[in-house]
Amino acid sequence: MSREESTWAGPLAGLRVIDLTRVLAGPFCTQSLGDLGAEVLKIEPPGLGDETRHFPPFVAGESHYFLGINRNKKSLVIDLQQQAGADILRELVANADILVENYRPGVMERLGLGYGKLAAINPRLIYCAISGFGLTGPLRDKPSFDIVTQALSGGLSINGERGHMPVKLGIPLGDMVGGVFGPMAILAALHERAQTGRGRLIDISLYDGLIGMLGYFAQLAFITGEDPKPMGSSHPNIVPYGSFPASDGSIIIAVLSERFWGKLCEALERPELAHDPRFLTPTLRRDHRDELDRLISEVTETRTVAEWEKRLAEADVPHAPVLGVTAALAHPHAQARDMVVEAQHAAIGPIRVVGRPIKFPGMPQRPVTAPPSFGQHTAEVLRDLLGYTDADIAALRGTGVIDRKRN
Repeated sequence: MSREESTWAGPLAGLRVIDLTRVLAGPFCTQSLGDLGAEVLKIEPPGLGDETRHFPPFVAGESHYFLGINRNKKSLVIDLQQQAGADILRELVANADILVENYRPGVMERLGLGYGKLAAINPRLIYCAISGFGLTGPLRDKPSFDIVTQALSGGLSINGERGHMPVKLGIPLGDMVGGVFGPMAILAALHERAQTGRGRLIDISLYDGLIGMLGYFAQLAFITGEDPKPMGSSHPNIVPYGSFPASDGSIIIAVLSERFWGKLCEALERPELAHDPRFLTPTLRRDHRDELDRLISEVTETRTVAEWEKRLAEADVPHAPVLGVTAALAHPHAQARDMVVEAQHAAIGPIRVVGRPIKFPGMPQRPVTAPPSFGQHTAEVLRDLLGYTDADIAALRGTGVIDRKRN
């Protein structure tokens, strides 16, 4: 291993992020930046902290929810509503590259900590505001959580079984789009800053993100003038594509092209289906969806999931068993891809956490830092980064500006 490889800390090493986020959308964004090597300083309010620290179940007093979206961060407890706390934030901003917040629009301005004020301190600051509906528009001030933006974006209306009420996505995609588009916008702003020397304000809306993810469903609505309907695990235009019953569970089969259709018919030991006039083309298979799904189900339910995995793999047909989360995390491929790793938590000790989803071949997988305990790094950062003395820190504690215990 070269010296560069052995000391590599990630592509964003050397960048400092001020993290004023809470719950899911913002923390997922800053976790992604931490995964890429940035130093993330998570600022939490005294007493409560990030609300997710109070979401059960707990292990050694630590919330599963908080542990799931806050790896590779440092926690500082600072009361931004006190002048001394706001002053500390300004000092941190002067030494930072990026600030991410997901308060409702206007909150940071009321604290005197909006983009204009902070950019005056540090013109190179990239300020990313994540909110439900963005900084402009008639819904700007509407309170929002994942399910609210799912509903208003149209995404919830197409999720669920045919003929039944729509249901929200199991994964909180409405929130997580902030963690996808936020880092993308920040990286673009970093590239721009390298040319101009100046940062900028970024406006990320979960609502915009979900509408952006409608993709071909939006185009279908534009072209037909009709609302796409919930299809369960099926595809609106591709058949067969979805979940089929095995004798001991379910198997996913996805036939996206003609070559896979012929291979599936062979694997099912029903080669005649490939030549059946009802199923000769993708359009005909879509038009005869119910008949074809029934014929396939009659075959798949005669064997186990494991048997179908073997047969479909041999035929090179795209397929998968429907795994629970525990089985998915234990899968050999997840292990081989370092998607489950161990980290050392200050209160719990060794814990398993999800690994980094982005890989850089040729460079080593860096150790993951466990999610921080409440206020774990307050004194360390004030001392090492800002030069505060022990007496300064004690005085701030005495007035409740920093490190008030969690309620």
